[in-house]
Amino acid sequence: MGVFTLGGLTSAPASSRTDLLAAPTLAALEALGWLDQVGVVEIDPDISDTAATREVFGLDAAHLANCVVVAGKREGVERIAACVVLSTTRADVNSTVKRLLDVRKASFLPMERAVELTGMEYGGITPIGLPDLWPVLVDARVPQAEVVVIGSGVRRSKILLPGRLLGELPSAQVIDGLGLEAVTG
Repeated sequence: MGVFTLGGLTSAPASSRTDLLAAPTLAALEALGWLDQVGVVEIDPDISDTAATREVFGLDAAHLANCVVVAGKREGVERIAACVVLSTTRADVNSTVKRLLDVRKASFLPMERAVELTGMEYGGITPIGLPDLWPVLVDARVPQAEVVVIGSGVRRSKILLPGRLLGELPSAQVIDGLGLEAVTG
């Protein structure tokens, strides 16, 4: 298991290429017992962003998931969450996420803070291995995907896994309407 083929990507079981995972991602996969259920594939870090990965490997956008870190404050206390949406959508930060975090304003966490707090590389942040106290808000379409491609915590690889696993993360909340249709053009 852990071997998936999508477009031009064919993964190896994560257990066989732990060198391609950020330390927090590896620790989480070990704790969850998922090292043999997910795949990992090495890529050129220069094509790590979703659009480039999609183009270079001929992937359907519905198989790529993005993880963004969002924060807001309530009564002086910062509340942080990760949002996982398919690349065909964008996270509804101004309405759904703001309501779920119970804050007046929610915004993307600045790159430097996201990297510092996650222990992952910018452009490779994944919902697997984030701080335990952060809710992972997963758009309801993600667990329905047979296989999705997400970050690995580092820019030089991607994880391929059944979408349902993202909904099974310990801090996951599957949310209808978290992802808004992306505007193109």
